[in-house]
Amino acid sequence: MLLYVDRLYTSPYAMSVFVGMQEKGIPFEVRTVDLDAGGQHAPDYAAQSLTQRVPTLVDGDFRLSESSAITEYLDDVYPGVPLYPADAKLKARARQVQAWLRSDLLPIRQERSTDVIFLQRSDAPLSPAAQVAAQKLFDATDALLADGAEYLFGAWSIADVDLALMLHRLIANGDAVPPKLVAYAQRQWQRPTVQAWVSRERAPLG
Repeated sequence: MLLYVDRLYTSPYAMSVFVGMQEKGIPFEVRTVDLDAGGQHAPDYAAQSLTQRVPTLVDGDFRLSESSAITEYLDDVYPGVPLYPADAKLKARARQVQAWLRSDLLPIRQERSTDVIFLQRSDAPLSPAAQVAAQKLFDATDALLADGAEYLFGAWSIADVDLALMLHRLIANGDAVPPKLVAYAQRQWQRPTVQAWVSRERAPLG
């Protein structure tokens, strides 16, 4: 199996799939795409990736893009550690968290790109819009972690990785985050499959 990721290993979506495949114990090869050079639009890659983005999974003659679609496919097809809750309602909630993190909180994603986690911090303070988005993130996470839960839905799921990464955009840059949420994000960060991505050697910016 083949997984295409970004050259700098900073894509949160590539990370999500990478962690999922590691959790499943699926042997796979990683290939990188230079997004800064437009490699995602090159004809050979476009032939593999319908959306011309990373990550893209190649499983035999099957090709699939978009991270949550890939992790759902992996959970449907491959045994091993479940990536989503078995309960239908909890699974729907996990998918809700993933969809929300990918479609909302834009000021955080713009002002605290994942470069601040993996490459270099930003000196710019959060804008008022980003502060509003951060509070929305904190409120939702706090509600999901009622009673000091270690995971969002009773047991680990791939949504925990995605949410922890969003929190780490702020934590890694030194922005104020409630201690309860810092502790949650750091617990997820120490998972060996997450560290397998975090600890990868990265080329410097530029």
